[in-house]
Amino acid sequence: MTDQSSHSSDDGPREGVIWISVHHADRKALELVSLEIAAAGTGMAPGLTSIVGGRPKPSPLLHLHSFLIIKNECKINISMDGKDKVHSELSEYWVPSATYDYADQPVSHVSGLITGSKSYRLEELAITRSGDKANSSNIGVIARHPAFYPYLKQALTSQSVADYFTHVFPADVNPVECVKRYEVDGIHGLNFVLENSLGGGGVASLRSDPQGKAFGQMLLDFVVKDMPDIETLSKA
Repeated sequence: MTDQSSHSSDDGPREGVIWISVHHADRKALELVSLEIAAAGTGMAPGLTSIVGGRPKPSPLLHLHSFLIIKNECKINISMDGKDKVHSELSEYWVPSATYDYADQPVSHVSGLITGSKSYRLEELAITRSGDKANSSNIGVIARHPAFYPYLKQALTSQSVADYFTHVFPADVNPVECVKRYEVDGIHGLNFVLENSLGGGGVASLRSDPQGKAFGQMLLDFVVKDMPDIETLSKA
């Protein structure tokens, strides 16, 4: 919350939100937590104002598992005008999963760039959008001007993005091995896939952002250094 009064402070926020989530193989253990959490409203941190959502209830921890199957093995039951019919789409051709194994591009080799003394937040240079696929997050970055794109390609490498998002990966993995980077030159963009970055993803995750919807917004604070003035650059 931004305080614009005469008593406002630049020392940081005065309000915060705490997210508490647990998982356990025994439902009874979770029910115990559900009972005890009610006391947080009166006996936890001084100044606590409310518990959103009321007393929680244990729910199954579900995981998504995606796979491919040949079309003609999928039977469709159709009921129409009192008649039942089984339909299957015969397919003599099918695309092996290896077709979609595109090699990622961890780094771009950009030459001839004009450098400068300016530093810009990514928000000034690009727009972003992010979302999820199971336990992986996808972040799309599109330059606001074609002239900015080479600088984005140079600054946003698999290594730099992995370093920036180190906190979202499990402690037992190497973040840079989980970041796949792809150049999309036709729209002056980059696409990043952060594998194993959502704590399980979807309903299997205990995070406040289990789908990585905020990852794109988070990346907008990334600082691109040693750039020329972007006003001049965009008019060149």
